[in-house]
This record gives sequence, structure tokens and C-alpha cells, in this order.
Amino acid sequence: MTKRYVSLPDEAESGMREFIDEVDRRLASDEDTCSIVEDVLIDLSGDREAYERWQRGESVSAAERVRLQSYDPCNTTLESEYYAEKDEERFRRSKHLQWLWRQFDSLPIADNVEFALRFRRMLADHLFEECGDNCRFFKGITFTYGHNITIGDNTVVHDDVHLDDRGKLTIGDRVSISDGVHVYSHDHDVVDQTEVRNYHTIVEDDVRLTYDAMVRAGCKVGENAIVGARGIVQNDVPAHHIAIGMPATSVKIKPGWEDVATPVDEAGTNRQAQRRIEYDVPDDLEVFDEFGRNLQPPE
Repeated sequence: MTKRYVSLPDEAESGMREFIDEVDRRLASDEDTCSIVEDVLIDLSGDREAYERWQRGESVSAAERVRLQSYDPCNTTLESEYYAEKDEERFRRSKHLQWLWRQFDSLPIADNVEFALRFRRMLADHLFEECGDNCRFFKGITFTYGHNITIGDNTVVHDDVHLDDRGKLTIGDRVSISDGVHVYSHDHDVVDQTEVRNYHTIVEDDVRLTYDAMVRAGCKVGENAIVGARGIVQNDVPAHHIAIGMPATSVKIKPGWEDVATPVDEAGTNRQAQRRIEYDVPDDLEVFDEFGRNLQPPE
């Protein structure tokens, strides 16, 4: 699809670049990340006056206090914070950046597409393991951690996508991930769902994951393949294949690639076990079963 070039007025362009460059420099420095995130969110939310009034010890309502405290990511928790096997040191920083990403998306200014794409792209450089050039990240994207994600050049991730990197997630160059897609890198045991298994999930170059598709943990979607709308990938999808359905199965090879692609009748191999990522948890870790169930089968 041919796109148009769109530009902002010079004054708006200058102000946007100055702000993004300033945040980028601060995040690359030794400055405390919590403080940076707090400052950015206070100013983008237009809450500086109320924040300074609160800091001076003046009266604020309980609701105001909760709101103002929550600009500091150190006063918040994320779901992934409770995961026993996470890398505590890496998560400490990625949590702050993930909080900035999520809270930015909740602000009206996140609907300014030109500004928001550049701001998220800058954050991706600090949050992800690696992020290539010219990537575009639209609104409502969520991650487990962020720091276990590698993304190549010229990839686009559309609205309301979930990129689960509880294990490891590798996405190639020129990948298109449509609205509502979920890509997973962890799975649960069918008997004891508190037993979590982590995997390396791979989406290779030039793949298209279309609307509402899901890729299961440990699967690979091969180069130049397409997963159809609401397809659920349970096995590897070979390069150049078109896979559709629940579960997704290969139905054809892209025209022109027949001579180099795996035959359709040889597709559907599950290599999840080969991509499992083992982990340890500290011996002194205090854990709990949030479900409190008896998992023993009846006698």
C-alpha cells in the first residue's frame, strides 16, 4: 500500500524533536530512571502545579495524592513484578520504562501519531534488548518485561498488540503485526497452571501477522509467511507459507515461492521443546499459590 509523506509545521516539529531528544539524553545518562519518568509524566499530564503544591506540604485530597504519587514508577506495581523467575536487576529499570510507555499511551497527546511514534521508538531503544531502525509502534502495545525483546529494522506493530517476553521474543526486519495480535513466549502446565515454562518465540523477516492472530510460545513463523486473521499458531509456520485457522494450518505457498518453500503437506511441525528456556529461582524465595487448589486427582 502506498503511503503519503506527512509533516508537521516547523514550530511543532522543532518542539517535538527538542522534547524527545531531551528525554533520550536523560535516559542515556546516569540520572535515576524513576526521577526521569516522574518528571516526564508530570509535565505531559499538565500536573506540575499540583505536584509542587503537594511537595510544599500543602493540602491535597486523597485522590490527588494517589495520582501524584503514581507518576513515580517506584510507587507502582505491574503484573510481571510478581513473577518469581524474573531477572530482578534487569526488571528494575525496564519496569520504569514500561510504566512510562503505558502511562504515555493513556494521555491525550498519544493520539498525535507523528509525535507518539517517535516517542515510543525512542523508548524502545532503552527498553528492548535491541530495536532496529525505522520501527513504528502504535497505541496500546503491552509487554511482559520489554528487556527480552529483539526487533529488527522497519517493523511495524499496530494497536493493542501484546508482546509477551517472559521467555524471549525475536522479531525480524520488515515484520507487520496487525491490531490485536498476541505473541507469547511462556506457557502453563495443563494440570498445575502455576508451573510456568518459558520459550524462545521467533517471528522472522517479512512476516505478516494479521488481525487478532496469536502465536503460541516456542513457535517460529518463518520468513515471508502470513498468518491469517484470528489464526492461532500452535506449530512452526514454514517460510513463504500462508497459514489460517484455529489452529493455524498451512493452506498454500505464496505465488512465486513454490520452488524454495517446504511443501504444504510437510508443514505443521512442533519444535517448542527445542526452544525451551530453563530458569532457576532463589532457594530462599517465598512463593505462594494464588489459587490455593488441591491438584491431586480423585482416588
